[in-house]
Amino acid sequence: MNPLKQNILTQLRALFACVMALGALISLTPLAAQDPQTNLQRAVIHAGMFQIDAQIANTPQQRQIGLMFRKDMPTHEGMLFIFEEPQKQCFWMKNTLLPLSAAFLDDDGGIVNLVDMQPQSTDSHCSEKPVRYVLEMNQGWFAKKKIGKGYKLKSQIFSGK
Repeated sequence: MNPLKQNILTQLRALFACVMALGALISLTPLAAQDPQTNLQRAVIHAGMFQIDAQIANTPQQRQIGLMFRKDMPTHEGMLFIFEEPQKQCFWMKNTLLPLSAAFLDDDGGIVNLVDMQPQSTDSHCSEKPVRYVLEMNQGWFAKKKIGKGYKLKSQIFSGK
């Protein structure tokens, strides 16, 4: 084979290897994760006279993405994370652009503890005891409504309704 053809063939093989490597890298990075989740199933949660329109994150992928990449969220909206079994739940804010407050909830909707979380932080915020539910709202929502630890939220989702 002449040297020019051999050089072109070598360059084509190198280009093909680069394209394959790039394809593998792209497949490991879910493109949809760059877009916020806004079309999840919803539930109404009552906090006394206040009504929350909560998106429900109940699959592993939905819970992993959570409120990442959201630039804003209406005051009356939030996201309810539902887990299969009660366990100590820990949350962080990597790729989350909004400051949030999280309420860790027991099976009947009672608030176990509340935490404020800062955007784009990898600090871990955990429930004080095993829980199945976590409700994220805009930071300060619970404090402004004077809702704290022990307060019972109501929804058909919670066993205590």
